[in-house]
Amino acid sequence: MAVTVRIPTIMRPLAGGASTVTVEGASLRDVLAALDAAHPGFKDRLFDAEGALHKFVNVFVSDDDVRYLQGLDTPVKDGDTVSLIPAVAGGC
Repeated sequence: MAVTVRIPTIMRPLAGGASTVTVEGASLRDVLAALDAAHPGFKDRLFDAEGALHKFVNVFVSDDDVRYLQGLDTPVKDGDTVSLIPAVAGGC
């Protein structure tokens, strides 16, 4: 299943500067593994040492936050869009 992954500006150097890439996968876990296989370095930016998504990266499948779905086991279908959104923190 072809899935489009939206790459945030800060991670685009890992994807050769592309703002989107297309990969195959039946679940979010598959999609992110395919993304790292095609463009090495994403795994280190997206996952912690235990293999969970980093807290500072928000991931959406078709505009739904995967934290409220099935996490890495969230199914994806042909034509879905996965968006990687770095968390923004700060204060005064």
